[in-house]
Amino acid sequence: MKCLKEPRACLWPKSANGNVEIPFLISEKYDQAERNTILTAMKDFASKTCIRFIPRTTQTGHISIEPRLGCFSLLGYVGGRQVVSLQKFGCVTHGITQHEVLHSMGFYHEQSRSDRDHYVTINWDNIRTSYLSNFKKEDTNNLNTPYDYSSIMHYGRTAFGMHGSETITPFPNSSVPIGQRDRLSNFDILKINKLYKCWNYLW
Repeated sequence: MKCLKEPRACLWPKSANGNVEIPFLISEKYDQAERNTILTAMKDFASKTCIRFIPRTTQTGHISIEPRLGCFSLLGYVGGRQVVSLQKFGCVTHGITQHEVLHSMGFYHEQSRSDRDHYVTINWDNIRTSYLSNFKKEDTNNLNTPYDYSSIMHYGRTAFGMHGSETITPFPNSSVPIGQRDRLSNFDILKINKLYKCWNYLW
C-alpha cells in the first residue's frame, strides 16, 4: 500500500536494532496445536526478513489474533489494537496466517496491483455480487517487483466465483497456476524486504 500521510505512516516502525518488531497477542480460545501453527507461521518471517513478531507487553500498536468469523485483517499499521481474525475452522493454517499478517503489514492482494490488467483478466460476470469489491484495482506501490502469480497474496482462479466458475484468468498463459496458501513466495519475501528496507536480507 501507499501511505497517504507521512511516507511511512502506515508501516510498522523500525526498532533501534534495525528490525521491525510487531507486538502480538493470541487469543486463549485457540488450543495449543492452533497456537503452535500461528506461532510457527510468524516465526518463519524471521529467517527471511527483518520482521520480528514479539509478545505484546505494554505496546499500544499491536496485532490481536482472534478466532472471529472468517479470515481478515486491517490493512497496514494503524497505531492501536489491530484484529487479525483466524477462524478456528478453515483459517488456522501456516499459509493463511501469513496471508492475513501480510495484510496487517500493508500488503493488498496481488491481483489488486495497479498493473494487474497486464497479467490477469478479471471475469466480473462470474463473481458473486457481494464480493465484487474484493477485486477492485488499487493504487499500489509495486516496489519495482514482477507480478507474482505464485504470491501467497494472490487469489485462486475460482475465488468467489458463482458455481465454481473462473473469476481470474492469467495471460498470456492461461494455464499458469495462480494463488497458493502454502508459504511466502520468493517475491513475497523480496517485497517485504523492500517495503521495510531490510537491507541485510535483500538479494
